[in-house]
Amino acid sequence: MEALDSRLANGGLRLDALHEIAGATHDMADDCAATLFLAGIAARAWGPVLWVVRRRDLFAPGLAQVGLDHKRLIYAEAADDEELLAIMEEGIRHRGLGAVIGEARRVGMPATRRLQLAAEGGRTIALLMKRHTREGSDPLGAPSAAVTRWRVACAPSTPLPVAGVGRPRWRLELVRQKGGEGFEQIVEACDATGRCALPAALGHRKAVAGGADRQAA
Repeated sequence: MEALDSRLANGGLRLDALHEIAGATHDMADDCAATLFLAGIAARAWGPVLWVVRRRDLFAPGLAQVGLDHKRLIYAEAADDEELLAIMEEGIRHRGLGAVIGEARRVGMPATRRLQLAAEGGRTIALLMKRHTREGSDPLGAPSAAVTRWRVACAPSTPLPVAGVGRPRWRLELVRQKGGEGFEQIVEACDATGRCALPAALGHRKAVAGGADRQAA
């Protein structure tokens, strides 16, 4: 989405890099939003996707709704965070995968540096889901070598003229990026192509102010 890409130092998410995503709170709704956000990113990768998990809680139809078809997915189950990070690194170095995803609770700086170094020079985007260790904790509080670090929270859904729930919205916060500033943005959740969009009202105001069409990415 242009509204996000234009504010990223590389004009978009770097493919050969590690990116961290976390739910804004311990709440399950924010956890699910963060999961779908990174799934949407992976959906737009070029090839197979390796997803390394600690628990079997992924819902394939939900991933498909944001563009990540189950036929592209390769699952690996790790016994602990150390094994999960080792599998991620091996998958990234394989160079035959479009994206490698891992879900971990405790990840030190040396481990993130290894993942970032493994990704550099390749075409495999590395996505690390940082889960809350306890209520009130900050998964992104520890130092990291990730190129970008994101918090994702649920926001009120798109209003409808009739009773019902519209397209979900997320509040994205770019906590840190190398070579650029952080920011916050309300977006409509990923669609079936893995792309987010500006909410209609925001997109309309942008078009009126700058003559630009509403775009999704």
